[in-house]
Amino acid sequence: MKINALWATFALCCLPFASTFAQEVNNEFGYNPQSLRPINQDDQLYRKTMWYRIDLQEKQNKAFHARGNELTNTIIEAAKAGIIRPFSNDSLATRMSLDEFMQNLTMPNQATEPEWNLDDDVVWEDPNNAEQQNQNGENTVKAEEYLPREFKILELKEDLVFDKKRSRMYHDIQAITIFLPADKNPTGIEKPIATFSYRELVENVFRDNPAAIWYNNQNPKEHRNLEEAFELRLFAAHLVKYSNSEDSSIEDITAVGKAALVSSIQMEHELLEYEHNLWEY
Repeated sequence: MKINALWATFALCCLPFASTFAQEVNNEFGYNPQSLRPINQDDQLYRKTMWYRIDLQEKQNKAFHARGNELTNTIIEAAKAGIIRPFSNDSLATRMSLDEFMQNLTMPNQATEPEWNLDDDVVWEDPNNAEQQNQNGENTVKAEEYLPREFKILELKEDLVFDKKRSRMYHDIQAITIFLPADKNPTGIEKPIATFSYRELVENVFRDNPAAIWYNNQNPKEHRNLEEAFELRLFAAHLVKYSNSEDSSIEDITAVGKAALVSSIQMEHELLEYEHNLWEY
């Protein structure tokens, strides 16, 4: 077995750029704190950040959206219970307040709940009460929320990393963002609700949780935990963006509609070919 000289040279040329970017998110030991199984930056021969759109209405993804065991319901209920805290965006730099999170879950033109006045160091209150006392001692009825089942669009952010020590490519999932579909939003556009760290989801919500399941339609006795389902990549996803100097989506770079879909598929095939050609036998 020998290294393909052409591809190895290309990868080595990309290495300085990958390392420079990695320094922005890694800790002092060279590891990304948001990675479930972090790879030291010195062992990363190649690294590219990818964004995928997951439509839970697609046939392959319905196992993540089984009635009563919806992925979105599992995440939202854990956030309400204070088990996990959401972020404002997928940079995972700023935590979202409880008040903002609850507002995002509330249908438009609904009465809002009392001000929570919570900072990042305060444990979240239980938002499951139908009524909350305001400062004057009066009861305020909880506003109507979207059902967790109505959130059918997810965006998955991950780093594609080639570990030169193990000589293989890894899909290092970083964050999952829940979106409100355009047909549920009066403005007619998809609205981001909240972003969650994948590492925190696995460690605090998915792992050893009997309710966090990927529903096995072929054999209901063999359901899979959501952590295992993501690790096995049992979901269907479409590439919508990859790291670039303009921070542009594929639609911005190419075109909208079918042209963007074709371009995203071509990009995925190019990455597979790149991984294949790193080594030749």
